[in-house]
Amino acid sequence: MAEINFTQVTEFILLGITDKQEMKIPLFILFLFIYMFTVVGNLGLIMIIRIDSRLKTPMYFFLSHLAFVDFCYSSSITPKMLGNFLYEKNIISFYACATQLGCFVSCTNSECLLLASMAYDRYVAICNPLLYMVLMSPKICIQLVVILYIVSSMVAIYNAILTFRLSYCGSNIINLFFCDDIPLLRLSCSDTHFKQMWIFICAGSIIIASLVVVFVSYMFIISAILKMKSDEGRLKAFSTCGSHMVAVTIYYGTLIFMYLQPSSKHSFDSNKSASVFYTVIIPMLNPLIYSLRNKEVKNALKRALNNSN
Repeated sequence: MAEINFTQVTEFILLGITDKQEMKIPLFILFLFIYMFTVVGNLGLIMIIRIDSRLKTPMYFFLSHLAFVDFCYSSSITPKMLGNFLYEKNIISFYACATQLGCFVSCTNSECLLLASMAYDRYVAICNPLLYMVLMSPKICIQLVVILYIVSSMVAIYNAILTFRLSYCGSNIINLFFCDDIPLLRLSCSDTHFKQMWIFICAGSIIIASLVVVFVSYMFIISAILKMKSDEGRLKAFSTCGSHMVAVTIYYGTLIFMYLQPSSKHSFDSNKSASVFYTVIIPMLNPLIYSLRNKEVKNALKRALNNSN
């Protein structure tokens, strides 16, 4: 891989979602509203979990970190995306682009690993309830979160280094609304074979490994639920796991579509739609999924509102 020649490309231009002028202001208002809702929803969820003593359990500990990652996810992408609707040229510097890519990859990996941790937590709670406080002690939960943040950050840093050690000596126009590997590699005049293999292997390993944990956990969970004699017990167990299953299905489905298809199959139009969905929409949806489908969170929210009055 060739070292980057900083005299060649020092900045990139983000094309954004649309080039139609009449659509830019309506889309700006829409995505600004979505971003504000995302920030309020995720930070509000974190606050409720932190202040309500009834939510001091491993499940809500992981959920608070998922909300934090969603907040970082959206905040690393959306503000710059909003600039696409206001400026004729949305320019991002070389180093800012590298930073955005690193934050994006780190948040993506963290979200996958957190969803897997939450699935394992539900498996232990339902299938091994007597060992729950041993296997999911506060110390173990903290260690899991620290490890997944370290792994995600190291992978993201190495990924960004690989991408920005490539030479960019031609066009500097990124046909997307943020700095992502797929459009960046198309701009490079270096040999990108190793980087493409790294993306496929690394992204595939994290996505598939975490998805296997989720799948196996829920196979045991469903088997245990079906064996329950009490209809009320089955309903409560499905209710507890339902929100997580919805979030997992949406998130992993989008990632698999985006990153585990051959590069020849990539279409920038479909990529933009998928990218908007998992970088902007999913961070907004997660607080809704986990609050509207979770009685404990709804009750905690009611208690918080009553106390404020």
